[in-house]
Amino acid sequence: MQRAAALVRRGCCPRTPGPWSRSQSSAAAEASAVLKVRPERSRRERILTLESMNPQVKAVEYAVRGPIVLKAVEIENELQRGIKKPFTEVIRANIGDAQAMGQQPITFLRQVMALCTYPNLLDSPSFPEDAKKRARRILQACGGNSLGSYSASQGVNCIREDVAAYITRRDGGVPADPDNIYLTTGASDGISTILKILVSGGGKSRTGVLIPIPQYPLYSAVISELGAVQVNYYLDEENCWALDVNELRRAVREAKGHCDPKVLCIINPGNPTGQVQSRKCIEDVIHFAWEEKLFLLADEVYQDNVYSPDCSFHSFKKVLYEMGPEYSSNVELASFHSTSKGYMGECGYRGGYMEVINLHPEIKGQLVKLLSVRLCPPVSGQAAMDIVVNPPVPGEESFEQFSREKEFVLGNLAKKAKLTEDLFNQVPGIHCNPLQGAMYAFPRIFIPTKAVEAAQAHKMAPDMFYCMKLLEETGICVVPGSGFGQREGTYHFRMTILPPVDKLKTVLQKVKDFHMKFLEKHA
Repeated sequence: MQRAAALVRRGCCPRTPGPWSRSQSSAAAEASAVLKVRPERSRRERILTLESMNPQVKAVEYAVRGPIVLKAVEIENELQRGIKKPFTEVIRANIGDAQAMGQQPITFLRQVMALCTYPNLLDSPSFPEDAKKRARRILQACGGNSLGSYSASQGVNCIREDVAAYITRRDGGVPADPDNIYLTTGASDGISTILKILVSGGGKSRTGVLIPIPQYPLYSAVISELGAVQVNYYLDEENCWALDVNELRRAVREAKGHCDPKVLCIINPGNPTGQVQSRKCIEDVIHFAWEEKLFLLADEVYQDNVYSPDCSFHSFKKVLYEMGPEYSSNVELASFHSTSKGYMGECGYRGGYMEVINLHPEIKGQLVKLLSVRLCPPVSGQAAMDIVVNPPVPGEESFEQFSREKEFVLGNLAKKAKLTEDLFNQVPGIHCNPLQGAMYAFPRIFIPTKAVEAAQAHKMAPDMFYCMKLLEETGICVVPGSGFGQREGTYHFRMTILPPVDKLKTVLQKVKDFHMKFLEKHA
């Protein structure tokens, strides 16, 4: 059929007529004859359809990049085409992408990355010696002295050593073994990998995974993808989103009727809620995990983002060891960190690590096997992680500039956290708990009955309806609380505090004005 179509399009006439040449009309006649002999077949059905695809993948939802963001992209395209809106830009307050919001990269980190990426710069006088020293160390540990080579599946050895040294310093001397360190493609990759190994069984013996509500949607998405059982425990909004061990007990007790609760996930500092757990709370959680035989996952990617003077970050690893050998030798713990948050904001490098302790030796081999399937995490991301855990120290050339830039970013975030909390709490119908850490606000919003009914008519959750209207009328893109989970009958949205102070003030004022009009319209 293809040959026949080609004959029709081109004919078969050579440029110079010869004794064996044919006219274009005879070629067309031949093509027509071929088509009659070989009638066009009916189009076969697709192998992959919504009905035939993996149902566990279909169940995956990820609110941070969900329908609200698709609408934001649509509006951005309309603005580019000159379609008039009540605003001139879409402000993406839906995701914690610091540099997309204008945060400047840390100079030292980018210097080392530039040197690693293009080693010819090692001869340049424009780069400080301490940056060159780190770049040489990283490159010497890479195959062919190049970031372009694969690394070991667990990560570049010297970087894992630096991570272990960092954890030991952070935790006041509690030892960390490089063999327990696994470099990852952001923290998300590590969390997904550990859950993949933990999930097993079927029916009532299927693995149950306890996650906080509100939660970061990565957890519910991976649980759906793996076909595990999501077990919700609710944070106490009336008590600044505190974690209550009695609530953990309730969740486990009720879950045992339909699954095997085996994993407990903690996010500290919290996302989306911004709370920072006290040391006493962490002790209680560890004791509970020991008592109930639960594997602990501690998501600690915001460990540098603590703003409240009454709060401090305590790592689960440190508290576990300080509770004594009965706990430190028995409780299985995986903790996670990333280049994406903190003061670095290097989301695009996808650098991260996990430390896994008290893992059964045979399971350790299985974990390395699983990691080897994806060969290795991006080596550039591994290098970025190294700079986070091995920054300039007093006496080195770059120390003062590095410290100044780090303090500026974190100080600025602290100011914006307080500003956001204060301004939201001035708006009737909005209540915002103190933003103790992380980089988001998760205010509770009052939605009138008429608005709830309007949302139902549009087949939307009420807070999705609210956020969609906010986007369409102001250009501000936030994520509805229903995408993170919330107690029934309550409504929230998550908004990042990352925009520059002036733009953040504008955002907050626009939200206030919109909210007042929304209440008036649906009163």
